[in-house]
Amino acid sequence: MKYMSEVLSSQLISHDLAFNAVSAAFIAASEQAKLFPVVIAEGYAENSVFSLKSANTAELVGWKAGSYWPGNIAKNIPCHASTIFLLDQDTGRLDAVIEGSTVNAYRTAAADAVAVSVLAREDANCLAIFGTGHQAFYECVAVCRVRDIRIVLVVGRSDSKAQAMVEKLADVGINAQVRGAEEACRAADIIITATTARAALFSAAWVQAGTHISAMGVDTKGKQELPVSLFYKADLYCDFTSQSVVIGEFQHGDKEMVINKLTMIGEVLSGCAQGRVNNTDITIFDSSGVAVQDLFVGKYLLNAALDAGHAIEC
Repeated sequence: MKYMSEVLSSQLISHDLAFNAVSAAFIAASEQAKLFPVVIAEGYAENSVFSLKSANTAELVGWKAGSYWPGNIAKNIPCHASTIFLLDQDTGRLDAVIEGSTVNAYRTAAADAVAVSVLAREDANCLAIFGTGHQAFYECVAVCRVRDIRIVLVVGRSDSKAQAMVEKLADVGINAQVRGAEEACRAADIIITATTARAALFSAAWVQAGTHISAMGVDTKGKQELPVSLFYKADLYCDFTSQSVVIGEFQHGDKEMVINKLTMIGEVLSGCAQGRVNNTDITIFDSSGVAVQDLFVGKYLLNAALDAGHAIEC
């Protein structure tokens, strides 16, 4: 069996590796992958939750376990943790365990960057980010690698946290400013939502023609980041249709209307469907997070470890 520690996976992961792995995963998801119902469970500690997301492809089979333990704040350790499990396709025996909490941040941001690379206008240069947490930072960095972003407008519930995000982005060479929700939306070429919200974060009327929106925060029933009225005048994309309409952002729209309009991003990447048609389109990408992303990222990490000569057999 192969084992990769959090320390090693954090050393090997990069935005390029994640982008390439997630791109391949999205194509597989649209062509031949099977995804299974997400299991969401609770720990004994108050408000602690964990989920299991599983999938298979012709090459890969396995699952990711993700956990959220809010009590970890008091212990000065991260609240989120992720581990990827890969099975041997021929025997069903456990083939690899990859600790991937940092990896998960790259993987999620890569999904955003892949969507932006084919759906946002080529000349997009103003990014509005709703969210000031750990994941929001990674989203900004990943998207700035695929578009020439001149400025990031940070929208947060806390002014101090929004300002801290501005300073963190400045540390990696990204120009950012704190803005209110309406001002940010009206100025943005790209809007990213990376929150735990349960109601729309902005008004559809604030979104300008030609804007691309990546909704990254909704991954369970009840969460919501976007105004439903926006679905009717936008082109809709997702990572996996059946999951998006159940636990993703599109759970809130009219199901028949959404399904008729919805395109999986892998179909765009493979050339089977259109992405952005013109510079006045509004496009929405819903990322509820699919297990096939984790399987491919795990495979790419194992290959990177072997190429670098790291011992991972145990």
